[in-house]
Amino acid sequence: MTATPSRTESTATAAAGEAAGPAADSAVRLHAPVIAWFDQHARDLPWRRPEAGAWGVMVSEFMLQQTPVSRVLPVYEQWLARWPRPADLAAEAPGEAVRAWGRLGYPRRALRLHGAAVAITERHGGDVPTEHAQLLALPGIGEYTAAAVASFAYGQRHAVLDTNVRRVLARSVTGVQYPPNATTAAERRLARALLPEDETTAARWAAASMELGALVCTAKNEACVRCPIAGQCAWRLAGKPAHDGPARRGQTYAGTDRQVRGKLLAVLREAVAPVGQAALDAVWDEPVQRARALDGLVADGLVEPLEDGRYRLPAGPATPAV
Repeated sequence: MTATPSRTESTATAAAGEAAGPAADSAVRLHAPVIAWFDQHARDLPWRRPEAGAWGVMVSEFMLQQTPVSRVLPVYEQWLARWPRPADLAAEAPGEAVRAWGRLGYPRRALRLHGAAVAITERHGGDVPTEHAQLLALPGIGEYTAAAVASFAYGQRHAVLDTNVRRVLARSVTGVQYPPNATTAAERRLARALLPEDETTAARWAAASMELGALVCTAKNEACVRCPIAGQCAWRLAGKPAHDGPARRGQTYAGTDRQVRGKLLAVLREAVAPVGQAALDAVWDEPVQRARALDGLVADGLVEPLEDGRYRLPAGPATPAV
C-alpha cells in the first residue's frame, strides 16, 4: 500500500518545485544577507583555515556527521597531527583508525575514512582529488561528502545539503518548520536552483547557509531575532505553522545495542594486545544482547576474531606511504 504524504511533506514538495522554477530568481535576495552574516559571525574552526587543505576538510566532514563540533575538535586535532596526509593514514592498519576515533560514535566512519585514504593514495598519488566525480568514486564518500569537499576545499559550485541547510531552506523558502526525514528530489532541485552562478559565491553560500542552520535557525529554539533573512522567511511570515509530519523522536542511547557496541569497542581500543572473551563479557551483563552487539561489530569489520577465541581491532593490509 502506498503511504499518503503528510500535508507538510506535500506542501514542501510543491513549494520546492515552484522555487526550482523561475521564482527561484528571487532567491538571490537570500545570498547577500546570509553571506554578510557569515562573514561577521562564522566560527573560527580549524578545517576552515587555509592550512587545513582538502584532507583536513574531508576528515572534518567524516567526523561531523551526527556529531557536534565540541566533540569533534579534540579528535580532529589529534588525527591531523598523527596523519597529516591521506598516505599517512593509509600506511596504518584500519584498526588504528578505529582506535583513534575514540568516543566520537558511529565508528564505521573511521573505517570508511581509512578506506578513502587508501584509495586516494593508490589512485591519486596521495592528493585528495579535485573533481566531484572522482570524490564520489572514493569508498565511503556519498553525495553530501563529495559536494562538501568539492565546495569547501576547492571552492566549486555544488549544492551541499546537510541537515542544517535543509532546515534553513525548508523554513526560509518552503515555509515549513522541518524538512522531510530523508532528502528528496524536490529538495535537491531547490538547492540547485538557489545556487549562486559564481563559483566562489556559491561555495561561500554553502558554508554560510550551513552555519546559519547550526547557530541561528536551529531545530529547537530558533533565534529569529538574530536571523539575517527573518524578514523574508516564508515560515516566519506564515506565523510559524507547527510541523504536522511524522513525529520527530530523539535518538535513545542507554540500553541500546549502540551502547553495548561502544563498551565492547572501548575495551579493544584500550588494549595493546588481543583480548579474551572474559574481558568483553565483563562490560555488559545481558549475554544475548552482548553477543548480538559483538556479532554486529565483527560483521561491520570493526572487530576481528582470532582463531584462539580472542578479539582485536582489524589489522587489515596497510598501504605503503607515498
